Amino acid sequence: MQSKLKNALFLIAACVLSTGAGAHIGHESGEAVHSQAALLSGFLHPLTGVDHLAAMVAVGLWSALAARRAWPDLLWAPMGFAAMLLAGALLGLQGVQLPFVEPVIAASLLVIGLLVLTRWRVPGMAAAALVGVFAVFHGLAHGYELAGNFSALPVVAGMLAATLLLHAAGVAAGWALRHANFWVPRLTGAGVAIFGLALLGRLA
Repeated sequence: MQSKLKNALFLIAACVLSTGAGAHIGHESGEAVHSQAALLSGFLHPLTGVDHLAAMVAVGLWSALAARRAWPDLLWAPMGFAAMLLAGALLGLQGVQLPFVEPVIAASLLVIGLLVLTRWRVPGMAAAALVGVFAVFHGLAHGYELAGNFSALPVVAGMLAATLLLHAAGVAAGWALRHANFWVPRLTGAGVAIFGLALLGRLA
């Protein structure tokens, strides 16, 4: 049981620490170097805010903990979140704004944390739609910051890659914890939910 927990925590830590492995940029042309730097910047972007990072890992955790079977249940929520994050980012790049972006991001942590806590099971498409609504706001927050930046597309590509990696880390950790310890995933979900509640309180 302890070894499964250690493996799960190692997967999350390795995911975050692995971002440094792509930091080397060679001596290509200036344009290639700039594109690589933009891609790396986008990859690191979701990792610079604890709210975004926690939400993406928690989506993977919920997907694994609530899955009835490995395939295709593990994919619905992560892929739905990633797809709608991309859609939101592209809308943000066009200058689209929605009200209450920051409160909705905070609320997403509260809701997703509760989903992890309760291991609430819903049909795959419903899971994708539920987290996808929140993902649009996460994407808008990132995309709007990049509006007018000529390197925006490589940044978005890197951001999407990091999102998928964080989802994968969450799924791997959740799958390892499914039968390891009853309280560890519940405490993790409660922690994410409390963090979201604290952010909502700060924004109020």
